[in-house]
Amino acid sequence: MSDFAVIWDWLAFAIRWTHVVTAICWIGSSFYFVALDLGLQKAPGLPKGAHGEEWQVHGGGFYHIQKYLVAPERMPEHLIWFKWESYMTWISGAALLMVTYWAGSELFLIDPTKMELAPWQAIAISAGSLSIGWLVYTNLCKSKLGETPTLLMLLLFALLMVMGWAYNQVFTGRATMLHLGAFTATIMTANVFFVIMPNQRIVVADLKAGRPADPKYGKIAKLRSTHNNYLTLPVVFLMLSNHYPLAFASEYNWVIAGLIFLMGVTIRHFFNTMHARKGKPWWTWAVTVILFIITMWISTAPMLRETVEESEARILTPTQQAMVDAPGWDAAYGAVMGRCSMCHAREPGYDGIHTAPKGILLETPDDITRAAREIYIQAGVTNAMPPANVSFMEPQERQAIVDWYRSLPRTVAMN
Repeated sequence: MSDFAVIWDWLAFAIRWTHVVTAICWIGSSFYFVALDLGLQKAPGLPKGAHGEEWQVHGGGFYHIQKYLVAPERMPEHLIWFKWESYMTWISGAALLMVTYWAGSELFLIDPTKMELAPWQAIAISAGSLSIGWLVYTNLCKSKLGETPTLLMLLLFALLMVMGWAYNQVFTGRATMLHLGAFTATIMTANVFFVIMPNQRIVVADLKAGRPADPKYGKIAKLRSTHNNYLTLPVVFLMLSNHYPLAFASEYNWVIAGLIFLMGVTIRHFFNTMHARKGKPWWTWAVTVILFIITMWISTAPMLRETVEESEARILTPTQQAMVDAPGWDAAYGAVMGRCSMCHAREPGYDGIHTAPKGILLETPDDITRAAREIYIQAGVTNAMPPANVSFMEPQERQAIVDWYRSLPRTVAMN
């Protein structure tokens, strides 16, 4: 099972690597085409049906780009579809959610101080909730609200705030932010899969059949693409937030997420306006800074959290009890308490550490058994923790952690 833990950690790393690379591709192409669309200019001599053009230079060459609101009179034989960047970002993200949060549900997903859930129940809530946003959002877009983009965006913001609050009533803070990001990313990818791509296929099919293409399909696709453009930066923040407890380890993390969504709007508004050659609204940066300052202030607000006494009084799950009963527990427990708990505490005692790294607490048997796999990888198999071995963990103490974890039954170590 020790080999399994190592393989699983490398699998998570490989999936995360794939997710980051595909996200770069998707975000890059999305930002590029929005900027391109906003910067198109009318010019004499444009072909019939062309809406605008732009000249660009890159890599030592010049590019002449023309946009057709519907399509050219003759469909080119070679047509590039920008879709797999989006699909693979979502697929790899879903895989990472399963590997990290579903497989590690007792550590990263379930917060027993909020709701007592079995792993299968938490996973069912996680999976089922991701579809809710798309169903509500797409029906709003198809209604008359689709003709009032600003009101539609306000309703989407309200939906995201409600979901952030709801997630925080059920999951850990880390999982709350991650799920809100996945919730939003699901809307964005569904826009591509269910709306943007089908509408483009309709236009292409009409042109190939010699029928006039209806411009309404392009208009609908552009609305969804614009929404995706404004949601991109907040989604990236939410995906990165799991590394920063000040962002997720707060009962107000859903409020922080809301402020980040607003910052995404102000930042993108600046660049979209600039690319459209309508000036540079510098006031958006002042608003962004103010929102960021408010975010930092909220992150330091007093938090309601379980005390050491409450954690010690908690009844261990059967899996946790099996870990405590396993050979070598006392030695591993002593190593963690002596070398790790001064930082991974509800009130850290190490100078310069104000919040437990990644929000992981290691003060009680309940805490330590929930983080068993992480402790084994970080402080047993490797010497990643403590960082630079600042607490002087001895080799025999690391070996004690390794021996204890390797003594766990297969069914226990996999949880």
